[in-house]
Order: sequence, then C-alpha cells, then structure tokens
Amino acid sequence: MIKKLSLVSLFTLLPASFYFAQTTVFAYLKDAEGKPVEKAEVDLKGSENDVTADKIGYFQFVDLQPGHYQIMITKPNFESKMMEFDVTNEKRKDLGTITLYSALTNADQGLAIIDSDGDDEDSNSGQASTVGLLQSSQDIFSRIAAFDLGFYWFRPRGIDGRFGETMLNGVSMIKSDNGNVDFGNWGGLNEITRYPEIASNHSPSEYAFGGNSSVVYKNTKASEYRKGFQFTQSLTNRNYRNRTSLRYSSGMSKKGWAFTVMGARRWAEEGIQEGTFYDAYGTYLGIEKKFSDKHTMTFNFIGAPYRRSTSSPSTQEVYDYRGVHYNSYWGYQDGEQRSERVRKGFQPIFQIQDFWKINKNSSLWTSVSYQFGKDKGSRLDWQNVQNPSPTYYRNLPSYYDSLDPNASVQNPDGSMTTAQDAYRTSLAAWQSGDANVTQLNWDRLYRRNMQQPAGNYYGQVGKRALYYLVNDVSDDKIWNAATHFIHNFNDTTKFLLNVSYQNYRSEQYREVNDLLGADFVLNRDPFAATNQPGKSGLFNEGEENVTKRVGDRMGYDYIFRRQEVKINPGIKFSTGAFDVFISAMAGYSSSSREGLFNHYLYKDSYGKGSDYNYWNYGLKGQAIYRLNGRNFIVYNGAYYSQAPYLEDLFINPRVNGSTAPNVKNMVVNANDLSYVVSTPFLKLRLTGYLVDTDNETTVQRFFADGIQLNNSDDQGDQTIVQSAFVTQVMTDVKKRNMGLELGVDVKVLPTLSVQALASLGQYTYKNDPTTYFASDATGTFSNGLSYLNLGKSYIRNYRQGGTPQQAFSLGFRYNNPKYWWVGANWNYFDENFLDPSALIRTESFVQNNNSGTPYSNLTESELRRVLEPTRLPSSFFLNANAGKSWVIGKYYVLISGTVNNILNNRKYITGGFEQTRNAKFPDFVQDTDREFTLFGPKYWYTQGRSYFVNLQFRF
Repeated sequence: MIKKLSLVSLFTLLPASFYFAQTTVFAYLKDAEGKPVEKAEVDLKGSENDVTADKIGYFQFVDLQPGHYQIMITKPNFESKMMEFDVTNEKRKDLGTITLYSALTNADQGLAIIDSDGDDEDSNSGQASTVGLLQSSQDIFSRIAAFDLGFYWFRPRGIDGRFGETMLNGVSMIKSDNGNVDFGNWGGLNEITRYPEIASNHSPSEYAFGGNSSVVYKNTKASEYRKGFQFTQSLTNRNYRNRTSLRYSSGMSKKGWAFTVMGARRWAEEGIQEGTFYDAYGTYLGIEKKFSDKHTMTFNFIGAPYRRSTSSPSTQEVYDYRGVHYNSYWGYQDGEQRSERVRKGFQPIFQIQDFWKINKNSSLWTSVSYQFGKDKGSRLDWQNVQNPSPTYYRNLPSYYDSLDPNASVQNPDGSMTTAQDAYRTSLAAWQSGDANVTQLNWDRLYRRNMQQPAGNYYGQVGKRALYYLVNDVSDDKIWNAATHFIHNFNDTTKFLLNVSYQNYRSEQYREVNDLLGADFVLNRDPFAATNQPGKSGLFNEGEENVTKRVGDRMGYDYIFRRQEVKINPGIKFSTGAFDVFISAMAGYSSSSREGLFNHYLYKDSYGKGSDYNYWNYGLKGQAIYRLNGRNFIVYNGAYYSQAPYLEDLFINPRVNGSTAPNVKNMVVNANDLSYVVSTPFLKLRLTGYLVDTDNETTVQRFFADGIQLNNSDDQGDQTIVQSAFVTQVMTDVKKRNMGLELGVDVKVLPTLSVQALASLGQYTYKNDPTTYFASDATGTFSNGLSYLNLGKSYIRNYRQGGTPQQAFSLGFRYNNPKYWWVGANWNYFDENFLDPSALIRTESFVQNNNSGTPYSNLTESELRRVLEPTRLPSSFFLNANAGKSWVIGKYYVLISGTVNNILNNRKYITGGFEQTRNAKFPDFVQDTDREFTLFGPKYWYTQGRSYFVNLQFRF
C-alpha cells in the first residue's frame, strides 16, 4: 500500500514540477586565489530563503519558480557582491564560480560598493564578461580617486560635479537652480544609501543619460537590507565629532511585507574649525509589499533635519596670524560662542516605486517622488555702518600699514590715534589672538544698536538696526516622476528606455533673523542716498510697512520655476568580440522667474517674466573589445547639450528678471580610450581622455572698487559711483580637459596588494569669452539694459581652478585571513590653480577712465606679471587605515579606523578665489606689490590631521 501511495505521489508531483518548472540554482564561491569561501551569507532578495555557503563555498536555492532574481553575497572582510539572474523552464541553473574580492578599503566608513563582475571567461552571456567594467568597484583608478584622493578635493578629469547625475530610487536629485546635489538631504544614512551603481565619467548608464561626471544610482528597497539590527558608533575630529545610528530590517515576511527603519545623529559642540558646531539627524522608513513574484511596490521616506555652522575663507595674512583653523564667522556673546553663519533646514523626501516584471523578457519600474521644505542660511548684515567682520580689510594690520604712518585714524572705540600706532596695536592683537579684535564682537553690535535714538521711520517709532542677522531662505517644492523599461530581445541584446519629468518650484527670499537689540530694520538700500539720489531706495516699493521685524521678509523675494522632460532610449548588444552600449537623449525644459518685490531700480523686478525654453539632445556610446577574457579595450564617447540652470540663466534674480545675453545650451564633446586588465592578480586601467565644453555661461557676484559708474536721475543729473557690488557674467566659455589616467592593483601575495594611481591632466580655457557687467549701484545703464558689455576677457590658455591637475598615489593593503587588515598610502598633488578673475582681464582693467586709452606707464611685461595665474603650492599626504572583525555566533562586530594626513600638513589649499576689489590697473598693482595685499586671494586650507574610528555591531 505504501509503495502504491509513493507511486501515486510521484506521478502526482511530476506534473506539478513540470508545470511550475521549479528550479535549483547553485554556485561556488572562491576568493581571488581560487580558494573556497565558506560561511558567506547569500540573501535572496524578496525572500526569507537565505542560505550560507558550506566549506567548499557551495550554496544553492531550491524550488525557484520562473522569474527574475537578485542575490546579495556578504562575508566579513570581503566586498559585498550583488548578482542578478533569470530562471526559465530548467531543472538546474549553474551560476558558475563567483569570485569574492577582499575588502581592504573604506571599512572605516562602513561603506561597500557593488561588485557585479562575474570574472568568468566561459560565460555564455556576451555581457557577463564586461559588466564589471561598468562599475567603479572594479575600476581601481576610480576607487583610489574617490576614497584616497577625494578627501583632498580631487576631481577626476577636473569635471565639475554639476555635470553629473545622482539618482535616488529612480529619480534625479539634481536641483534645477544650480545643478548641485544637496547630499545633506539624506545625511547620516550611510547604511541605507551604501550600495550605489556607478557609470563613471561620461560612460553610458542604464538608468539615465547623465553628463560627463558620472551617473550615481542609489536604490533603497526595504527587503534588500540584512534582517535584524545594526548599530554603529563613530568618533572623528572632522566637521562633526560623533555619529550614532541604529537600523532594523524585518526581512520579507510570508505575507509579502518588508520593513526597514533607521535613525542616525551626527553632532559636535565644536568641529575641527574654530567656532563651528554640528547637529544633524537622519531618519529613514522603507516599506515594501510583494504582491507576487512579478509585482512589488515600495514606499520610502527620508528626512534629515540639520543645524550647523560654517567656516570662512581668509587671506594669507590672516592665516599667518591665526593658523588654518581660523574662522571669522563667530565671536563671544556673554561668554558663549555664537556664529553668524548658521545653516539649518529640513527637506523630507517621499517616494513610491512600482516594480513590474511584465514577462520573462520585459520589466517596468515606475517612480514618483515629492520633496518639500526650507533651507535657511544666516548671515550678518548692516546699514550705514562699516563692515563688522574682523577680516574686513580696514580691520587688519595691513590696512594701517598701507597708510601714511602719521595719518590720523579712528580706533574701534572711537578714539583717535596715528596709523603707525594703530598698526602696532592691531598687529599685537592678531598675533596674540585677542578675541575682541580677531572675532566678532557681539556685545559691541548690541550696544551700538541699543544706543540708537528712537526715531520715526515710515510711520513707525523705534530704534532702527545698524547691525542685524538675516536668513537667506529657499522654500522648495519638487515633483519627480520617472519610468525605467527594459526588454531583453535575447541573451546578448537589451533595449532600455528611461522617461523622466521634474517640476521644480522654489521661493527664495530673505527674512529678518535677529535685530540684535533694535526694534526694526528698514527694507531700504543703505547706499541709495549716495548712489541713487532722489530715488526711494525701497527694495519693495508700494508695501505698507517698510520697517521689518523678526520673521518679516526683506531685501528680495522671488519664485524660480522649471519643468523638464527627458527621454533616454538605449540599446546594449554583443557581436563577436565586441560589447556595445548606445544611449540617446532628447529633453525639453522651460524656466521662469516671478518677482514678488518691486525693486526701486528695475522695472522687470516684479511679476512673472517670460518662459525660457530649451531643447537638449545627446548621444553616448561605449564599445568594449575583448582581446581575451582578461584584457579589454574600451572606448567611451559622448556628445550632448545641456540647458543653463536657473542661476546661470538669470543675471541677478534677487532684484530683476534680466537674463544673461547670448545664453545658449552648453555643448559637451567627450571621448576616452582605455586599456583594461582584470585578473585575480592584476587590475589595471590606462586611459587617455579629451573633453571639450562650449557655450558655457558663468555668473559671479562680488564687491569691486575702482569701477567708475555714471548714474543719471530723472532730471539728468549725474552721480559717479566708484565702488559697488557687481555681477560678472561670462558667456560662450570654452574649456578643454585632457589627460591620462593610470590605476594599478597588484596582488604580490595572497594577502598583500600594492595599489598605485597617476593622473596627468591639463584643464584650460580655450577662448577669450565675452564678459558682461551689472551692478545694483547703477541699476539700468544708459543703453537701457541692466548690464554692460565689457568685451572679451583674455583668459585663453589660463588653467581652470578647483582641483589639482596632477595627482599620484601609492599604497598597500594587507588582509590577514583572521579578519584583520591594515593599509596605508602616499598621495601627492600638483598643478593646482585658482580660477582667473574675468573682470581684471578685460580691456576695462587697463583703460584710464578720463582718457579712454590704456594707462601711459603700462607695459606688456608688467601686465603679464600682474595677471599671472594664481598657482597653489603642491603637497603630499600619508594616510593609514586598519580594522578587525569578529563573527560570534549570530553576531557580527567590526572596529576600524582611519587617519588622514598623518604628518599634519597644513600648507595644502583646497580651494579659493581671486578677489576683484581693485578693478583698475594702477590700484591693483599698488596693492599687489605690498607685503600683505589688502585684497589678495581668499583660501580654504586643509583641516590638518584627522581621524575616523568606527564600531559596528549587527545582531
């Protein structure tokens, strides 16, 4: 009877097995030396059927039904590996041998990078052998550049991050006003956003067309995080001192639900820069519902409120007195530190994603996202009094030294003295660090305001503020929607289609933060009486109340709007020894400004202006030629256009609706050719690249002396203005970025690797762009426009600023089989410049205002000397990291640490800008030739030696 039942059962189950095509999927895990990797955890996404590899590295999943699957393989001391595969009507599916590489870097940050390189020469898939080349985890140059050199503000190929793409759950995180990404919106959530997929530089991506500075794609699905708790505690001496986080993931339940929640906090009473503090939180909630093997939906909430202060750039004179950690933005109030530059905000993100496996060959992802909230940045302002900043040029020893020693000058307390005595007093105070001189004196500001006599201002009686704090506010509302469609024609051909839409609305205004003891502040231009006699000077003519109190808006108020649609089809295919990826793009954007204040100088300040519409097109291509299973030749090419961002389109949106003249779509033509080696013992990439950028528009705003501006009132009376806040616009800027990149990783022993990097670049301006000039001191010029054409700025062949153009790195990584590691590297930077100031390189700079001809004593050699590019000093650094991990039953413990800049090099300048206060040749030369120039370049220095210690506990 039992035999009959067994026979019946057998014939009953066989049809079920046939109809449901249940499949066993298996593979073997090995390290780079070919040795088995045991006890690695293999998580099947969307399921609780997680397994552990046995002693020979073998694992399997049984009874998998047809569909698309994803697994994540993790093991302490090894890099995590994510793989995707499809199950069809087969009984057994062999994933082959999967290689896990040792994780020797970035453990101190708790970071991991997706590694999807199958490293299998015998793979039947035409894409499997090269998919790893598309990920930065297998690109040794990109790894070193990001984690060892990136700490020192190195930008690969000199490309601005604004020309890249960062995506979170299918939608772009690029802000339409300036093209930047505010990473603080998910700050502190390292363990949630730790698995990005990266298409480096201008190589094509499956998720977006991108630019020429990489596409970074992050996806946060609740089921993809390790089930259980993870606690992390970090100690550092950087911008913050402490970080604490806790994450919990439920895993996928039998009913198809998964939850992940995380909270984090980073804080410091004072960071590495003097007078700075940090207080930021990060929260995440992920909910995932699996309706079937073909249909899943997710909800993600990310919120990261923060409040932190920032530090100032300074001239070399100030750093020589007070050191590289000096910060002029703070001072003592009642014995407590207080900063004028405090940034705070909360802009939460709500996202819904739908994942639909249409059939075995097609899938569709759809994302909808909404982000809103305010970002506020405070600053000190003043009316009809001198700049109270301790680093204002009239408050520094160099100013008194520039005067006649016997000249009579006023002390801060109002008493009179000679310039010689004032210089000695000021120098002694700066050298000794007298906080009454070297920092903001809040008590003095309060005292000056409270000593003001009460008066009647626009119908209001009280004390008007001479000094006050304001907030510059961005109130954003951003809608995003996107779809990502994939269709596999066969194993070697894949079609992709991405469609995205963004609706960006941002109201930007200034509000009163603190009146510092006064009753109100006037919403009026303090320079109007001298620059614009006879005019109202009101920032918002017609308003009822010109006197502003805390919370009131003043200065400016306007709305930016932008809508953008992009369509990005692509195709990937293999033919013979070639793997090819072609990606195209068509986009349309419409931008506008609506003014909410009626500025007294500009007729176009109030109301909604015109819509500025741009079409964009682009094409990217990648061709990989397989010399064999280990050696490849890779070509990446891109040609595309990009519409100007809002802040590049509008000259001075705070006060008018004027746009920069002759603004066009920026055009990028980028090409690179690489030779790549990928073996268990050697990884190498040698690349030559050439990136040309045309039609770029740049806008800068600063204070300038020596510019003669003629203002005419309604009666024709003229007023000459010599100093003013100005806007400088360059259009049709052409750049060329070219160079060589080499990254090498050699495994000299099974446990020891040597890594090296060389980056030789030359980043220059290719032309002399047209320069325009605007100023609120003038308003509309005699030509009826709000700007003047200053002609060409002669910057051809000047070096671009912002990053070292030469960089080298050499290091080693030792990985002990008992799960501890140590590594170190040497990094060197050279050929670092400041961007050239356009205004002082125009013909206006050398023209005498009286004669209209060049200055008589001007020679070409003298002009070349004065306008020589500002080159920053070269520097080298030593870094080291170490760590140890333990697996104790079901518990995992990791402790690691990193020390950067071990030798405490404080001479490295990470960035800065040339001041353009003296806009005429004679005054500029006189200032430049002083021992301490009054208006020399302002710099940011490296922070010196820093450390990061990390403790992680999973249970």
